[in-house]
Amino acid sequence: MALVPNRRSVMTLFSGARDAHSHRARLVLAEKGIAVDIVNIEEGGVPEDLIDLNPYQSVPTLVDRELVLYDAHVIMEYLDERFPHPPLMPVDPVSRAKARLMMYRIDRDWYSLAHDIEHKGEKTAAKARKMLRDSLTSSAEVFAAMPFFLSEEFSLVDCYVAPLLWRLPSYRIELPKQAKAVQDYAQRIFSRESFRKSLTDLERELRT
Repeated sequence: MALVPNRRSVMTLFSGARDAHSHRARLVLAEKGIAVDIVNIEEGGVPEDLIDLNPYQSVPTLVDRELVLYDAHVIMEYLDERFPHPPLMPVDPVSRAKARLMMYRIDRDWYSLAHDIEHKGEKTAAKARKMLRDSLTSSAEVFAAMPFFLSEEFSLVDCYVAPLLWRLPSYRIELPKQAKAVQDYAQRIFSRESFRKSLTDLERELRT
């Protein structure tokens, strides 16, 4: 967290145009219909504003008046609390804790593999690609259990999962027929107006 040296009159999100973590935050913004100025940054280009605001120069970075946040999970929970309708986290503490634990596991188990696919050599990427495909396939029953990810309602957990599933073709991952429940879930999320609004032009190209 940091204070903004020059206050912005409109909430601003500095967002990677193809970054899955930024996509999570954009999906929350779209789901809640929050008015925001999105500054999409292509890889390799860091605007001077972001350098001044965020010591890590990372995306996503959210600026809300004097407040600066620069972690995707922190941003998502802040937006859910600041704009409580529709709520994207359960009300009771036990369910909220379970949702937070699930998001932690998605980060550790799936996004870590996605990182290896995107940023490591081909040998490591190939191994990560197989592990991610197998892990998603073995989770088919979880995807089939409820309309949304372990929930009757769309939640922050879906905002975690959906950007990863959208990128599977770009990771060169084709799910087998045993993962039909995962594919069905993905199509339900991808058809939501909020998801379509959350996509950048570069992200749309990932599935063209």
